[in-house]
Amino acid sequence: MADLLEQVVAEIQKLPQDQRDAIAARIIADLKDDQAWTERFEATTDEQWDRLAEGVRREIASGDTVSLDDVFHWIGSHADYDQLLRRL
Repeated sequence: MADLLEQVVAEIQKLPQDQRDAIAARIIADLKDDQAWTERFEATTDEQWDRLAEGVRREIASGDTVSLDDVFHWIGSHADYDQLLRRL
């Protein structure tokens, strides 16, 4: 059985050229974006992580955050969507 990438390529080759080009351009853009994100992530210094963590701690201490548990609870209880957005 062919691997998944080979299956995708085979399906894409059945499409008209303009659609193949559009798909290829999207894949290339996604790959470049992923690579750029990875490079930025790997270049993040300990000092930058520390500043980010401190900012999160301040937001939590000031009550400017909503826990994911609260969000999931509101979603699960079918809370009013506008009320949920106001809390976020």
